[in-house]
Amino acid sequence: MSLRNKIGQMLIMGFSGHELTANSPVAQWLQQDGLGGVLLFDYDLHANCQGKNLKNRAQIKQLNAQLNYYATVTGDGRDPLPLFIAIDYEGGAVDRLAKIAGCMPTLKASEQALLTDDALFAEAEKMAITLRTLGFNLNFAPVVDLDLVANEGIIGRLGRSFSAEPNQVIRAARQVVKAFSQQGIMAAYKHFPGHGSASGDTHEGFVDVSDSFLPAELEPYAALLQDQESPVMVMTAHVINRQLDPAGLPATLSLPILTGLLRKQLGFNGVIVSDDLQMKAISHHYSLDESLRLTINAGADMLIFGNQLGNIAASDIIDSIEKLVKSGAIETARIEQAYQRIVCLKRSQQALATVALLD
Repeated sequence: MSLRNKIGQMLIMGFSGHELTANSPVAQWLQQDGLGGVLLFDYDLHANCQGKNLKNRAQIKQLNAQLNYYATVTGDGRDPLPLFIAIDYEGGAVDRLAKIAGCMPTLKASEQALLTDDALFAEAEKMAITLRTLGFNLNFAPVVDLDLVANEGIIGRLGRSFSAEPNQVIRAARQVVKAFSQQGIMAAYKHFPGHGSASGDTHEGFVDVSDSFLPAELEPYAALLQDQESPVMVMTAHVINRQLDPAGLPATLSLPILTGLLRKQLGFNGVIVSDDLQMKAISHHYSLDESLRLTINAGADMLIFGNQLGNIAASDIIDSIEKLVKSGAIETARIEQAYQRIVCLKRSQQALATVALLD
Protein backbone atom coordinates (compact mmCIF):
# COMPACT_ATOMS: atom_id res chain seq x y z
CA MET A 1 0.00 0.00 0.00
CA SER A 2 1.27 3.44 -0.93
CA LEU A 3 0.79 6.48 1.31
CA ARG A 4 -2.13 7.55 -0.88
CA ASN A 5 -3.73 4.12 -0.55
CA LYS A 6 -3.41 4.26 3.23
CA ILE A 7 -4.94 7.73 3.29
CA GLY A 8 -7.73 6.49 1.02
CA GLN A 9 -8.56 3.84 3.62
CA MET A 10 -9.19 6.65 6.10
CA LEU A 11 -12.05 8.12 4.03
CA ILE A 12 -15.76 7.29 4.11
CA MET A 13 -17.36 9.15 1.21
CA GLY A 14 -20.87 10.00 0.17
CA PHE A 15 -21.65 10.23 -3.54
CA SER A 16 -24.54 10.76 -5.94
CA GLY A 17 -26.28 8.13 -8.03
CA HIS A 18 -28.11 4.83 -7.78
CA GLU A 19 -25.92 2.80 -10.13
CA LEU A 20 -22.29 2.77 -11.13
CA THR A 21 -20.23 2.54 -14.27
CA ALA A 22 -16.46 2.54 -14.58
CA ASN A 23 -16.65 6.30 -15.18
CA SER A 24 -18.69 7.13 -12.06
CA PRO A 25 -16.70 9.35 -9.69
CA VAL A 26 -16.97 6.90 -6.80
CA ALA A 27 -15.87 4.02 -9.04
CA GLN A 28 -12.84 6.09 -10.04
CA TRP A 29 -12.03 6.83 -6.39
CA LEU A 30 -12.25 3.14 -5.54
CA GLN A 31 -10.09 2.03 -8.47
CA GLN A 32 -7.42 4.72 -8.20
CA ASP A 33 -6.45 5.29 -4.56
CA GLY A 34 -9.10 3.21 -2.86
CA LEU A 35 -11.52 4.17 -0.10
CA GLY A 36 -12.13 2.91 3.40
CA GLY A 37 -15.86 3.13 2.94
CA VAL A 38 -18.89 4.78 1.43
CA LEU A 39 -22.02 6.17 3.07
CA LEU A 40 -25.39 5.85 1.34
CA PHE A 41 -28.28 8.30 1.73
CA ASP A 42 -31.97 8.32 0.96
CA TYR A 43 -32.57 12.08 0.71
CA ASP A 44 -30.50 14.25 -1.62
CA LEU A 45 -29.98 17.62 0.04
CA HIS A 46 -28.50 19.16 -3.13
CA ALA A 47 -31.42 18.16 -5.35
CA ASN A 48 -33.96 18.47 -2.51
CA CYS A 49 -35.56 15.13 -3.28
CA GLN A 50 -35.67 11.50 -2.21
CA GLY A 51 -33.58 8.81 -3.86
CA LYS A 52 -29.97 9.99 -3.72
CA ASN A 53 -28.61 6.43 -3.52
CA LEU A 54 -31.54 4.34 -2.33
CA LYS A 55 -34.63 3.68 -4.45
CA ASN A 56 -35.76 0.08 -3.99
CA ARG A 57 -34.43 -3.16 -2.59
CA ALA A 58 -33.24 -4.62 -5.90
CA GLN A 59 -31.46 -1.38 -6.84
CA ILE A 60 -29.77 -1.14 -3.43
CA LYS A 61 -28.47 -4.71 -3.66
CA GLN A 62 -27.17 -4.03 -7.16
CA LEU A 63 -25.50 -0.76 -6.14
CA ASN A 64 -23.77 -2.38 -3.18
CA ALA A 65 -22.58 -5.25 -5.38
CA GLN A 66 -21.17 -2.71 -7.85
CA LEU A 67 -19.41 -0.84 -5.04
CA ASN A 68 -17.80 -4.06 -3.85
CA TYR A 69 -16.78 -4.91 -7.40
CA TYR A 70 -15.06 -1.58 -8.09
CA ALA A 71 -13.33 -1.79 -4.72
CA THR A 72 -11.58 -4.93 -5.99
CA VAL A 73 -10.63 -3.56 -9.43
CA THR A 74 -7.36 -1.76 -8.74
CA GLY A 75 -5.06 -0.27 -11.33
CA ASP A 76 -1.86 -0.51 -9.30
CA GLY A 77 -1.69 -4.17 -8.32
CA ARG A 78 -2.41 -3.60 -4.61
CA ASP A 79 -4.30 -6.22 -2.66
CA PRO A 80 -7.57 -4.42 -1.92
CA LEU A 81 -9.15 -4.34 1.51
CA PRO A 82 -12.89 -4.96 1.86
CA LEU A 83 -15.08 -1.88 1.61
CA PHE A 84 -17.23 -0.55 4.43
CA ILE A 85 -20.69 0.18 3.01
CA ALA A 86 -22.36 2.29 5.66
CA ILE A 87 -25.79 3.67 6.42
CA ASP A 88 -27.44 5.63 9.23
CA TYR A 89 -30.03 3.14 10.48
CA GLU A 90 -30.84 3.97 14.08
CA GLY A 91 -34.60 3.49 13.73
CA GLY A 92 -37.40 6.03 13.91
CA ALA A 93 -36.44 9.48 12.63
CA VAL A 94 -33.04 8.27 11.43
CA ASP A 95 -33.96 5.38 9.15
CA ARG A 96 -32.61 5.75 5.61
CA LEU A 97 -34.76 2.81 4.48
CA ALA A 98 -38.06 4.19 5.78
CA LYS A 99 -39.39 4.93 2.29
CA ILE A 100 -38.07 1.74 0.67
CA ALA A 101 -40.90 -0.66 -0.18
CA GLY A 102 -40.53 -3.97 1.59
CA CYS A 103 -38.35 -2.63 4.41
CA MET A 104 -39.68 -2.88 7.93
CA PRO A 105 -40.99 0.09 9.92
CA THR A 106 -38.57 0.81 12.76
CA LEU A 107 -38.86 2.09 16.32
CA LYS A 108 -36.95 5.14 17.50
CA ALA A 109 -34.39 4.51 20.23
CA SER A 110 -36.62 5.93 22.98
CA GLU A 111 -39.22 3.28 22.01
CA GLN A 112 -36.67 0.49 21.63
CA ALA A 113 -35.53 1.11 25.21
CA LEU A 114 -39.02 0.30 26.53
CA LEU A 115 -38.70 -3.29 25.27
CA THR A 116 -37.37 -6.20 27.28
CA ASP A 117 -33.87 -7.40 26.44
CA ASP A 118 -35.23 -10.29 24.37
CA ALA A 119 -37.73 -8.13 22.52
CA LEU A 120 -35.13 -5.44 21.82
CA PHE A 121 -32.66 -8.01 20.54
CA ALA A 122 -35.36 -9.44 18.25
CA GLU A 123 -36.23 -5.97 16.93
CA ALA A 124 -32.57 -5.11 16.30
CA GLU A 125 -32.00 -8.53 14.72
CA LYS A 126 -34.72 -7.87 12.14
CA MET A 127 -33.10 -4.53 11.32
CA ALA A 128 -29.70 -6.18 11.05
CA ILE A 129 -31.00 -8.89 8.72
CA THR A 130 -32.48 -6.13 6.55
CA LEU A 131 -29.07 -4.47 6.23
CA ARG A 132 -27.23 -7.73 5.63
CA THR A 133 -29.57 -8.83 2.86
CA LEU A 134 -29.16 -5.44 1.15
CA GLY A 135 -25.36 -5.64 1.25
CA PHE A 136 -24.45 -3.21 4.05
CA ASN A 137 -21.76 -4.04 6.60
CA LEU A 138 -21.52 -0.87 8.74
CA ASN A 139 -24.30 0.87 10.65
CA PHE A 140 -23.67 4.27 12.23
CA ALA A 141 -25.65 3.35 15.34
CA PRO A 142 -26.45 3.08 18.19
CA VAL A 143 -26.67 6.55 19.69
CA VAL A 144 -25.42 6.39 23.28
CA ASP A 145 -26.02 10.06 24.07
CA LEU A 146 -28.12 10.66 27.18
CA ASP A 147 -31.57 12.21 26.72
CA LEU A 148 -30.87 15.40 28.68
CA VAL A 149 -32.92 17.97 26.70
CA ALA A 150 -35.95 15.96 25.70
CA ASN A 151 -37.66 18.56 23.51
CA GLU A 152 -34.64 20.25 21.98
CA GLY A 153 -31.64 19.55 19.77
CA ILE A 154 -31.21 16.72 17.33
CA ILE A 155 -31.06 13.92 19.90
CA GLY A 156 -33.86 14.21 22.44
CA ARG A 157 -36.34 16.01 20.19
CA LEU A 158 -36.15 13.18 17.64
CA GLY A 159 -36.22 10.35 20.18
CA ARG A 160 -32.72 9.23 19.16
CA SER A 161 -31.56 8.53 22.72
CA PHE A 162 -32.46 5.38 24.63
CA SER A 163 -32.74 7.17 27.97
CA ALA A 164 -31.47 9.85 30.32
CA GLU A 165 -30.19 7.04 32.56
CA PRO A 166 -26.72 5.69 31.66
CA ASN A 167 -27.57 2.15 32.75
CA GLN A 168 -30.59 2.05 30.45
CA VAL A 169 -28.48 3.32 27.55
CA ILE A 170 -25.84 0.66 28.27
CA ARG A 171 -28.46 -2.11 28.46
CA ALA A 172 -30.16 -1.16 25.21
CA ALA A 173 -26.95 -0.46 23.28
CA ARG A 174 -25.58 -3.89 24.21
CA GLN A 175 -28.61 -5.64 22.75
CA VAL A 176 -28.47 -3.61 19.55
CA VAL A 177 -24.74 -4.15 18.99
CA LYS A 178 -25.04 -7.86 19.75
CA ALA A 179 -27.85 -8.29 17.24
CA PHE A 180 -26.06 -6.41 14.47
CA SER A 181 -22.76 -8.12 15.19
CA GLN A 182 -24.33 -11.55 14.89
CA GLN A 183 -25.50 -10.58 11.40
CA GLY A 184 -22.01 -9.44 10.38
CA ILE A 185 -22.80 -5.71 10.67
CA MET A 186 -20.28 -3.42 12.37
CA ALA A 187 -21.73 -0.84 14.76
CA ALA A 188 -20.57 2.62 15.84
CA TYR A 189 -21.25 4.25 19.19
CA LYS A 190 -22.03 7.94 18.81
CA HIS A 191 -21.54 10.87 19.50
CA PHE A 192 -18.44 11.01 21.70
CA PRO A 193 -18.03 12.55 24.26
CA GLY A 194 -21.76 13.36 24.40
CA HIS A 195 -24.29 15.31 22.36
CA GLY A 196 -27.27 14.70 24.63
CA SER A 197 -27.20 18.03 26.48
CA ALA A 198 -26.96 20.10 23.27
CA SER A 199 -29.90 22.24 22.28
CA GLY A 200 -28.26 23.22 18.98
CA ASP A 201 -27.42 21.31 15.80
CA THR A 202 -23.82 20.92 14.64
CA HIS A 203 -25.09 20.57 11.07
CA GLU A 204 -25.84 24.29 11.30
CA GLY A 205 -22.89 25.69 13.26
CA PHE A 206 -21.01 25.75 16.55
CA VAL A 207 -22.73 24.00 19.48
CA ASP A 208 -21.26 24.55 22.94
CA VAL A 209 -22.12 22.11 25.74
CA SER A 210 -19.52 23.43 28.19
CA ASP A 211 -22.18 24.49 30.70
CA SER A 212 -24.61 21.61 30.18
CA PHE A 213 -22.37 18.53 29.83
CA LEU A 214 -22.60 16.00 32.67
CA PRO A 215 -19.87 13.48 33.60
CA ALA A 216 -22.57 10.79 33.41
CA GLU A 217 -22.50 11.17 29.61
CA LEU A 218 -19.21 9.27 29.60
CA GLU A 219 -20.59 6.31 31.56
CA PRO A 220 -21.98 4.43 28.51
CA TYR A 221 -18.59 4.60 26.81
CA ALA A 222 -16.73 3.53 29.96
CA ALA A 223 -18.95 0.45 30.23
CA LEU A 224 -19.57 -0.46 26.59
CA LEU A 225 -15.96 -0.17 25.49
CA GLN A 226 -15.04 -2.87 27.99
CA ASP A 227 -17.06 -5.37 25.93
CA GLN A 228 -14.73 -7.50 23.84
CA GLU A 229 -17.15 -9.67 21.86
CA SER A 230 -18.23 -7.16 19.23
CA PRO A 231 -15.71 -4.85 17.55
CA VAL A 232 -17.09 -1.34 17.17
CA MET A 233 -16.19 2.14 16.00
CA VAL A 234 -16.65 5.29 18.06
CA MET A 235 -17.98 8.35 16.21
CA THR A 236 -17.03 11.83 17.36
CA ALA A 237 -19.29 14.79 18.11
CA HIS A 238 -18.57 18.27 16.78
CA VAL A 239 -19.63 19.87 20.08
CA ILE A 240 -17.42 22.30 21.99
CA ASN A 241 -16.87 21.15 25.57
CA ARG A 242 -14.52 23.29 27.64
CA GLN A 243 -14.94 20.97 30.60
CA LEU A 244 -12.93 18.45 28.59
CA ASP A 245 -10.86 20.78 26.38
CA PRO A 246 -10.35 24.29 27.76
CA ALA A 247 -9.15 25.46 24.34
CA GLY A 248 -12.72 25.12 23.05
CA LEU A 249 -12.00 23.03 19.96
CA PRO A 250 -14.90 20.90 18.72
CA ALA A 251 -14.45 17.38 20.09
CA THR A 252 -13.76 16.01 16.60
CA LEU A 253 -10.68 18.22 16.41
CA SER A 254 -9.55 17.89 20.03
CA LEU A 255 -6.43 15.99 21.08
CA PRO A 256 -7.40 16.11 24.80
CA ILE A 257 -10.82 14.61 24.04
CA LEU A 258 -10.00 11.97 21.42
CA THR A 259 -6.54 10.89 22.58
CA GLY A 260 -6.41 12.08 26.18
CA LEU A 261 -9.90 10.96 27.18
CA LEU A 262 -11.06 8.29 24.73
CA ARG A 263 -7.72 6.62 24.07
CA LYS A 264 -5.82 7.04 27.32
CA GLN A 265 -8.44 7.33 30.06
CA LEU A 266 -11.12 5.04 28.59
CA GLY A 267 -8.62 2.70 26.91
CA PHE A 268 -10.21 2.56 23.45
CA ASN A 269 -7.72 1.41 20.82
CA GLY A 270 -10.16 0.80 17.98
CA VAL A 271 -11.17 3.01 15.08
CA ILE A 272 -12.35 6.54 15.86
CA VAL A 273 -14.47 7.92 13.02
CA SER A 274 -15.25 11.62 12.68
CA ASP A 275 -18.79 12.77 12.17
CA ASP A 276 -19.26 14.41 8.77
CA LEU A 277 -16.54 17.03 8.35
CA GLN A 278 -18.77 18.99 5.98
CA MET A 279 -21.15 19.88 8.81
CA LYS A 280 -21.12 23.63 9.42
CA ALA A 281 -19.70 23.35 12.94
CA ILE A 282 -16.47 22.34 11.18
CA SER A 283 -16.62 23.55 7.57
CA HIS A 284 -17.76 27.12 8.37
CA HIS A 285 -15.01 27.68 10.93
CA TYR A 286 -12.00 25.71 9.69
CA SER A 287 -10.40 25.29 6.29
CA LEU A 288 -10.17 21.82 4.82
CA ASP A 289 -6.47 21.60 5.65
CA GLU A 290 -7.06 22.83 9.20
CA SER A 291 -9.83 20.36 9.92
CA LEU A 292 -7.86 17.47 8.41
CA ARG A 293 -4.71 18.33 10.33
CA LEU A 294 -6.52 18.81 13.61
CA THR A 295 -8.80 15.76 13.52
CA ILE A 296 -6.11 13.33 12.33
CA ASN A 297 -3.61 14.63 14.89
CA ALA A 298 -6.33 14.52 17.56
CA GLY A 299 -6.71 10.78 16.94
CA ALA A 300 -9.43 10.25 14.31
CA ASP A 301 -8.68 7.26 12.07
CA MET A 302 -11.52 7.53 9.56
CA LEU A 303 -13.13 10.70 8.23
CA ILE A 304 -16.63 11.12 6.84
CA PHE A 305 -17.36 13.42 3.91
CA GLY A 306 -21.03 12.81 3.19
CA ASN A 307 -21.22 15.14 0.16
CA GLN A 308 -24.61 16.30 1.35
CA LEU A 309 -23.53 19.65 2.81
CA GLY A 310 -20.74 20.19 0.30
CA ASN A 311 -19.18 18.55 -2.73
CA ILE A 312 -15.61 17.26 -2.77
CA ALA A 313 -13.74 14.46 -4.52
CA ALA A 314 -11.91 11.84 -2.52
CA SER A 315 -8.80 12.54 -4.59
CA ASP A 316 -8.80 16.17 -3.42
CA ILE A 317 -8.96 15.12 0.23
CA ILE A 318 -6.15 12.61 -0.31
CA ASP A 319 -4.11 15.34 -2.01
CA SER A 320 -4.59 17.60 1.02
CA ILE A 321 -3.65 14.95 3.57
CA GLU A 322 -0.64 13.85 1.49
CA LYS A 323 0.62 17.44 1.40
CA LEU A 324 0.14 17.77 5.16
CA VAL A 325 2.19 14.61 5.68
CA LYS A 326 4.94 15.73 3.33
CA SER A 327 5.12 19.13 5.06
CA GLY A 328 5.40 17.49 8.47
CA ALA A 329 2.07 18.84 9.72
CA ILE A 330 0.89 15.23 10.11
CA GLU A 331 3.42 12.50 10.88
CA THR A 332 3.62 9.47 8.61
CA ALA A 333 3.43 7.34 11.75
CA ARG A 334 -0.05 8.77 12.51
CA ILE A 335 -1.29 7.65 9.07
CA GLU A 336 0.25 4.21 9.58
CA GLN A 337 -1.37 3.93 13.02
CA ALA A 338 -4.79 4.78 11.59
CA TYR A 339 -4.29 2.40 8.67
CA GLN A 340 -3.36 -0.52 10.93
CA ARG A 341 -6.44 0.07 13.10
CA ILE A 342 -8.62 0.10 9.97
CA VAL A 343 -7.07 -3.13 8.68
CA CYS A 344 -7.66 -4.79 12.05
CA LEU A 345 -11.28 -3.65 12.16
CA LYS A 346 -11.97 -4.77 8.59
CA ARG A 347 -10.57 -8.21 9.34
CA SER A 348 -12.79 -8.40 12.41
CA GLN A 349 -15.83 -7.40 10.34
CA GLN A 350 -14.98 -10.02 7.72
CA ALA A 351 -14.82 -12.64 10.45
CA LEU A 352 -18.23 -11.52 11.75
CA ALA A 353 -19.70 -11.69 8.25
CA THR A 354 -18.28 -15.17 7.68
CA VAL A 355 -19.83 -16.47 10.91
CA ALA A 356 -23.15 -14.81 10.03
CA LEU A 357 -23.20 -16.58 6.64
CA LEU A 358 -22.43 -19.92 8.25
CA ASP A 359 -25.26 -19.45 10.72
